[in-house]
Formats: sequence, C-alpha cells, structure tokens
Amino acid sequence: MARWRTILRYDWPLHFVLLLTNWLPDNTVFLRLRGSLARLFLGKCGTDLRLGRNTSFYNPSKIEIGSHVYLAFGCVLLAGTQPISVGDEVVMGPYCVLASENHTRQNGSFRYGYPQPGVIVVGRGSWLGAHVVVTSGSKIGLGALVAAGAVVAGTLPDNVLAGGIPAHIIKALVE
Repeated sequence: MARWRTILRYDWPLHFVLLLTNWLPDNTVFLRLRGSLARLFLGKCGTDLRLGRNTSFYNPSKIEIGSHVYLAFGCVLLAGTQPISVGDEVVMGPYCVLASENHTRQNGSFRYGYPQPGVIVVGRGSWLGAHVVVTSGSKIGLGALVAAGAVVAGTLPDNVLAGGIPAHIIKALVE
C-alpha cells in the first residue's frame, strides 16, 4: 500500500507535469516553469530548478536536488532503492544519465540479476557535460567538471576536470 501512495504522490503527478510541459520550447521562462512545477513532486528540491524538455525521473521520491540547478534536454535520473543527491548550482548537459542501481549477472544473463544499489552524490557547483553517465555508488566532488561522454564509476575529488571511460582526473581546476 505504501508503494501505491508513493506512486500517486510523486510518480504520476510528475509524469503528468512533464507530459504537459514538454511541448513548450527550452527558453528561460519555460525552463523555470517546468522546474517549478516538477519540484513539487521530488523528494527534496531547492529553489530555481530549471528543467529542459524530455527529462525523465524514476522513483522521484528518492531524488534530492539543491537550489539553482539546471538539467538540460533529455537528462535521466534513475533512483532505485538508493537516493540520488544533486547539490546546489549543478549544471547537467544534454542526455546525462544518473543510475543508482547497476545490473548484475545471474546464470549467464543480466536480465534477471539482482540490482546492485548505491547512493549517487553530485557536489555543489559541479558541471556534467553532455552524455555523461554516473553509475551506482559514485560521488562527484564540489566544483568538479566532468567532460562530455565520460562515465563516472567511483569517486572524483573536489575541483578537478575528469573525463574518459571510466572517468579519470585530467587536471586540477583553479579559479
């Protein structure tokens, strides 16, 4: 019964809001409108959320987003049993994917393997370039920049530029 309450409180209203607003263009007014409507149906959300079109959320009650966050067109946040936490002032480029459960293999197949859950944390002021994938149990430090197309599978420290598959530190960032 509790799962149905969660679905009715978070999942369905959020999908309905996104369905109704996805036809609006991605400009400042509609990014803010989409974000202000969607924030009501996330686990926790700060002010000034901006959402691009075609963003998707799985299990939104487990997703925490800080203030002044921008998620570009096509971002996907998949929170399984473990939460996804996005800090303040985070920017995600188009088509970023954050998945808090990895697949495992059982009897030679990934189809029925048990999920491997892990918390995802994206630190304040970070920027994830286009097509970045963040896997279960990963932590991205404060002010980190993850290059486009990278796959984060582990921990990245504060104030670094990281890229590659898997993402590795390329250099330290200085102001």
